[in-house]
Amino acid sequence: MKTTLIAALLGLVMSNAFAFSFSDEERKQQDADAAAKRRAAAPLMSPECRQAINGRSMMIVVGERTPRGIMGDQNAYSSHFNAIDKRLRKLGIHTITQAEMKAKIAQAELDAYLNNDMDAALNASKRMGTDFILRGMISSRTAMNPMIRVPEVYISMGFTLTGADGRTISEAGARAESYSGSDTGGMAVTLINEQADGVVGRLFSDYCRAVGIDGRKKR
Repeated sequence: MKTTLIAALLGLVMSNAFAFSFSDEERKQQDADAAAKRRAAAPLMSPECRQAINGRSMMIVVGERTPRGIMGDQNAYSSHFNAIDKRLRKLGIHTITQAEMKAKIAQAELDAYLNNDMDAALNASKRMGTDFILRGMISSRTAMNPMIRVPEVYISMGFTLTGADGRTISEAGARAESYSGSDTGGMAVTLINEQADGVVGRLFSDYCRAVGIDGRKKR
């Protein structure tokens, strides 16, 4: 009886040890995967390009495509704004705060810009006096996985860099999917945190190439 009890206790201890080890390894793997994503999304800009955009000003506008149309109330996207703003400030770009933007630009004008109205983009840029406008548009769709019968949520964000003249300079996108819930806003913030560095790098690399500041020697 005593032997059976000791064996059972040893089994329980070993089982807990293996469970803890598995959980720890799983967490380490998740951390490694996240780090790999961040490294893959590292900015692509040359030193010359970084120097060229340092000190420039930018306005950030975030919206979302929904079944009811495009939603553009900036109060709903403060977390998204902050996640993008953090990346831009690291590059030395001066960003207009949401409060400054809302004080000078009416919601109707922001809605028009989010709906690809070039005149609205030009007017907004003139009113804020910025060198660039960055628009981030969230899109999502849901579908039932036919194999495991679990709802899948697909999130994408399209980013458009616009110049002071209201014209599009560059576009880039990011996307992800999740099997958990329908919090598209929260998933979009996660997406920005994972991929925004690479998106910003691509957008400004395109800008620098267009104006001849890409660090490459001309032939």
